[in-house]
Amino acid sequence: MKAPEFWGKPPDRPGWQAHILAPVSCAVAAASRRRIKRAATYKPQVPVVCIGNINVGGTGKTPTVIALAQRLAETGNTPHVVSRGYGGTIAGPVRVNERLHSAADVGDEPLLLSAFAPTWVSRDRAAGVREAEKNGAGVILLDDGFQNPSVAKDLSIIVVNAGYGFGNARVMPAGPLRETLADGLVRADVLLSIGPENAQQNFLGVWGEQIDCSHITGDLVPLATGMDWEDLKVLAFAGIGHPEKFFQTLKNLGAIVVQAKPLDDHQPLTAGLLKRLQAEADRIGAQLVTTEKDATRLPAEYRQKVLTLPVRLQLNDWSALDAALGRLTAQKPG
Repeated sequence: MKAPEFWGKPPDRPGWQAHILAPVSCAVAAASRRRIKRAATYKPQVPVVCIGNINVGGTGKTPTVIALAQRLAETGNTPHVVSRGYGGTIAGPVRVNERLHSAADVGDEPLLLSAFAPTWVSRDRAAGVREAEKNGAGVILLDDGFQNPSVAKDLSIIVVNAGYGFGNARVMPAGPLRETLADGLVRADVLLSIGPENAQQNFLGVWGEQIDCSHITGDLVPLATGMDWEDLKVLAFAGIGHPEKFFQTLKNLGAIVVQAKPLDDHQPLTAGLLKRLQAEADRIGAQLVTTEKDATRLPAEYRQKVLTLPVRLQLNDWSALDAALGRLTAQKPG
């Protein structure tokens, strides 16, 4: 589902639609507050790092989980990822196996994450965490779940798109937030804003005074694969939270984006859809290209035909996060 345009308006000019929907948003915020205040039903024996957001939709959580998994592994830890498996049919808990599972089974994000760390899909997050612990997890990376109280968290990292910020700062349906900004930030240990320097400066100008927790910055940078994108004509498609960022990245690499097709987040990539995209690409003499996450949903017959542009999170300074992770892994066994 595409987000309404008024969700992205400045907080001081939220739009008339936000005012009309304000009573419903107040009810949603109150319900969210009551749910989150429930005591955690399970307290793991190993550290739990939650990577979540206050916004609805994509903010960069998946690249953040990948970066943390790699960082923890480099320092001798054994991270496991636990995810709800949005869009998958398997309730779990089950460990993702890319040889056995498809994105339709477990969701596109867990399938991608499983290449970097043991990944568990479980609609019951506490059950997923228990399975990870039984199977040797030294640290749990809880993918999403910031608003879910079922598992006690040792470190909560909120991820936000620096260019978009918190939109009009209203709770759904009047705005893009799952809970009020104040309620979310008071529980956060770290706020990670992702975007280029100009977006970071604007983010601080609008939201800086409301940030009381540790604030770190980073950006998504293309992974060097040896692919020469310069002057390559492409038809780019993406079903992620902010597909325009993907299209701009291709342009920055020198690709000629003849057509850009934004899709709904997690939209199924059916054979019919790919057949239409391929026919259009052939007509204009362009190469199909998509994101690494979208590639997990490609029909088998198109996996060799569609190019993928992987990106990785690059933090401007790891020191604060390294210190927090170091304290956690020193305090708990694992």
